[in-house]
Amino acid sequence: MTATPCEVSWFSALCDDDYEFLGVPDAALQSSWEHCRNIALTAEKGGFDNILLPSGYALGIDTLAFAAGIAPLLKRMRLLAAIRTGEIWPPQLARQLATIDQMLGGRLTVNIISSDLPGETLASAPRYRRTVEVMALLRAQLNGEAIDVDGEFYRIKVDPPRLRTVSGRCPPFYFGGLSEDAREAAAQGCDVYLMWPDKMTAVAEIIGDLTARAARRGRKLRFGYRVHVVVRETEEAARAAADRLLSRLDAPTGEAIRAKSLDSTSAGVRRQAELRATASDDGYAEENLWTGIGRARSGCGAAIVGDPDQVLAKLQAYQALGIEAFILSGYPHQAECDLFARHVLPRLNHAPLAG
Repeated sequence: MTATPCEVSWFSALCDDDYEFLGVPDAALQSSWEHCRNIALTAEKGGFDNILLPSGYALGIDTLAFAAGIAPLLKRMRLLAAIRTGEIWPPQLARQLATIDQMLGGRLTVNIISSDLPGETLASAPRYRRTVEVMALLRAQLNGEAIDVDGEFYRIKVDPPRLRTVSGRCPPFYFGGLSEDAREAAAQGCDVYLMWPDKMTAVAEIIGDLTARAARRGRKLRFGYRVHVVVRETEEAARAAADRLLSRLDAPTGEAIRAKSLDSTSAGVRRQAELRATASDDGYAEENLWTGIGRARSGCGAAIVGDPDQVLAKLQAYQALGIEAFILSGYPHQAECDLFARHVLPRLNHAPLAG
């Protein structure tokens, strides 16, 4: 067991991303209030520290509406609510976030997504500049500061909302992106830099690069890692479970699923494709890191596959590189959440990240 605690989060499939067999829709696993609520309650019961509520414009159910609905049902766990910066008016969003934080007793965290406005296509550089403006505006408002800015994208003069978060401070911003523009935005505005699965050497390089970028701005970042898991009592059983996930997937269906995402051409998605293309014949990029899941989803496209000892060792190896927060998921999400909670979570020294 490592001495330094890490935050361990699960994932509630608000964006129609839950399957027993990847690429085969199942009405019982489609995003709905009941299904996503059950995943969240399973994660709370299992002892997870936080849960990511993802956001997609065309897919699934609304993130902030769901967060407000689930908040009174949770007694301990945090919520990591994803917000799409191209779709919001920052002063209004600040009020919404403060309200949900009050409902949670101060346990809200925020995942910043650098999105377009639906129907708009903004080039990468200005889109990320807009995201930096949004983060600065939200942080000021949620810290109780008035806004008087004449920026590139926003011209706002407004007092902070009367309602404050429980702490009186802005919740931590989690943010990911692999492009040059995304890395610069992260260094300027986020608190926790999230990365998708990659080889150990690449993870170390990314941590080193983002640490240096933030330091040049007098800032420090913490680091998180978003990855799927397939854990079973034996490695053989885990690999069989992974193979079963793909047993009904055909290539055209997988390609269609990947293309449906609004971020399907991003640098991060391209890197996941590269990782998959250079993996071994059975889909492993390195020991216990399986890229098969990426055949049927855009974004986070690999899983840690193994027995409890192997999965624990892999997570602890990431911790040794500097990862302090994990956002995990598996298929079906509720069942895999329970398996990880029973087999691995009690052996991890974990706690919510300090604010």
